[in-house]
Amino acid sequence: MSTVTQVEAPAVKARTAQLKLKAEPAKQEFPDINTIRKAIPPHCFKPSTARSLGYVARDLAMAVALGYAALTYIPSVPNQAYRTLLWTAYGFLQGLVGVGLWILAHECGHGAFSVHRHLNDFVGWVLHSALGVPFFSWKFSHARHHRFTGHMQKDMAFVPRTSPSVFMQSLANIFSFVDMEVLEDAPIVNLIRLLGQQLGGFQVYFLINATAGDDSMQNLDAKWWRRSHFDPFSGVFRPQEALYVLISDLGLALVCAALYYSSLALDWQTVFLLYGVPYVWVNHWLVAITYLHHTHKDIPHYDGEKWTFVAGALATVDRDFGFIGRHIFHGIIDTHVVHHLFSRIPFYYAEEATRAIKPLLGDLYHSDDHSFMASLWETSRDCQYVENDPANPGVMKWHE
Repeated sequence: MSTVTQVEAPAVKARTAQLKLKAEPAKQEFPDINTIRKAIPPHCFKPSTARSLGYVARDLAMAVALGYAALTYIPSVPNQAYRTLLWTAYGFLQGLVGVGLWILAHECGHGAFSVHRHLNDFVGWVLHSALGVPFFSWKFSHARHHRFTGHMQKDMAFVPRTSPSVFMQSLANIFSFVDMEVLEDAPIVNLIRLLGQQLGGFQVYFLINATAGDDSMQNLDAKWWRRSHFDPFSGVFRPQEALYVLISDLGLALVCAALYYSSLALDWQTVFLLYGVPYVWVNHWLVAITYLHHTHKDIPHYDGEKWTFVAGALATVDRDFGFIGRHIFHGIIDTHVVHHLFSRIPFYYAEEATRAIKPLLGDLYHSDDHSFMASLWETSRDCQYVENDPANPGVMKWHE
């Protein structure tokens, strides 16, 4: 017999973005995790090593082909404007391929790449290091994000504020004659906010554990400068994880050395165009993807008393990014709900698993097929901070 956990759901607000949220402001019954698991075909939990390695080979081949073509042909184009256009196109396309490789390393971190732990760790470490990511450091903190998704105190990523940001408060002091609501909705303010998030969000997260919950760290007394993903003795990690953080740092050091010697063999401008620009694109996409999976006007967060694993995992949104999302980003945008329920399901089975659980979840399953990039703008504008829902103690809703 299945068991359920009851929480009171916040009222749902209608919108024109084809959002598929239909729950009424009444008590919702969440199926227990085993009931949801039984709805999924058993083979969805069994990764294929050969298939996973095949995707790595495919994505690496695309990355090498793009790099070779750029280095071989673009410098010989005589027209400066055409060269700039070609380098811009290369950076964008290589950034897309880089996200695909990042997602494959992400599979390794969850153990969804293969049944071989050492293979998962090696492939993940190589791929993430090449992309400027401290693999094991990320793996540990990301696992805790999955363990406590939607938890206001213990989640590790994109925990919302409970009051206006320092940035908005500063603007309100400067422009005291303008209503705060007007400032929050101002396009220029939203643009500045988004540029900061999209260009530096990942780096700030890795450096000071930004956007994590107040009780998310292993050492709650650690100062802000001891919350780095690069510090083996950071408050983010347990003592037994220090060696793996060092191995992550070693991977990054090797990549930095490779970039340095590449700049000597070529020049730093070419290396920046080959690696630096795609790096910026990769981080932009990953921040946007994570942000939009966990931030939506109609999706709640929970305090410690009301939170459960299933409620938190279902407080995520599947979105759509067309061909790129399904075939280059390996479906991470389209199937994130099932990924948070069962992170060991390989991405190539996630769509089948999603179809299997949707009838069981009904209105508890959330998806939004509104334009991905338009949603990024609208969500940044509309979702500033959360407040207690007076009708549902323990549930946090976005301030309106």
